[in-house]
Amino acid sequence: MELRQLAYFVAVCEELSFSRAATRCFISQSAISHQIARLERDLGVPLFERSTRSVVPTDATTRLLPLAKQMLSLESAIRAAVRASGPRIRLAANMSFATRSLSAIAGAREAHPGAEIEFVIKPFRQRIQAVADGDCDLALIRGSVDQPGLTVEKLWVEDLVIATSTAHPLAGRTDVTLAMLSAYPLLLPGEHDQVLLHNVVRSAFADLPTGPAYGPPIPPDHTATMELINRPDAWTILYADSHTEGIATLRLTGHPLRVPVSAVIRSDLRPSPILTTLLAALHCA
Repeated sequence: MELRQLAYFVAVCEELSFSRAATRCFISQSAISHQIARLERDLGVPLFERSTRSVVPTDATTRLLPLAKQMLSLESAIRAAVRASGPRIRLAANMSFATRSLSAIAGAREAHPGAEIEFVIKPFRQRIQAVADGDCDLALIRGSVDQPGLTVEKLWVEDLVIATSTAHPLAGRTDVTLAMLSAYPLLLPGEHDQVLLHNVVRSAFADLPTGPAYGPPIPPDHTATMELINRPDAWTILYADSHTEGIATLRLTGHPLRVPVSAVIRSDLRPSPILTTLLAALHCA
């Protein structure tokens, strides 16, 4: 039994999907299925009842899940306990924050030449947990989180853009309105996978007599831009720094779509000079 297998096991339990768990863990679906099968052989019990449409935990899974979470939490605590005593910061984010984060890290290291600042790639839930466990000093997220022991500091507001295929009927326009867009299907991941974007859409359409015409949810192993290529009549919402060949971005008249970007830190953490400098650099980057 390996800790990574327990991490994959917890992901499948929480997602109830091998494909979504694989996306969350940044591995292929076949790899995560293989590791779960190895874990089942090691333990001598089936952990999931699989079908083409569902993944159902067994009784053994119900007993194993809290212990697996304890083991993973202990791993994070061990890593935090043996960290080098020198000045060191671990920043958890995803790749969409890379450009701004690396600029801020460069500025913070210029102010503190002896500091070691790590940029750690983690999915949303793992970012939050890493801060809560002390494995990371701060995490960058879009939106907010309400969890005991954590403090959220707003850093900046990020613009969202309307995106379509270049073959879409509206693609040649300088700007569009929500009413115009409502005539075409909106493609988004399922709300379970992208609560923030769904909240943004609900808020934007709140004052209109009709809401958006949702198309089928974007599967976890697909990208929004590829779905637009396959559905040239559809539209979606992307973060402003997303650029893909064959995709047109449109300006929304009168209803700018924006989301806050925040830093998550532990409430009991006494910010070091390096962390304070890094947060200030993220504000300004």
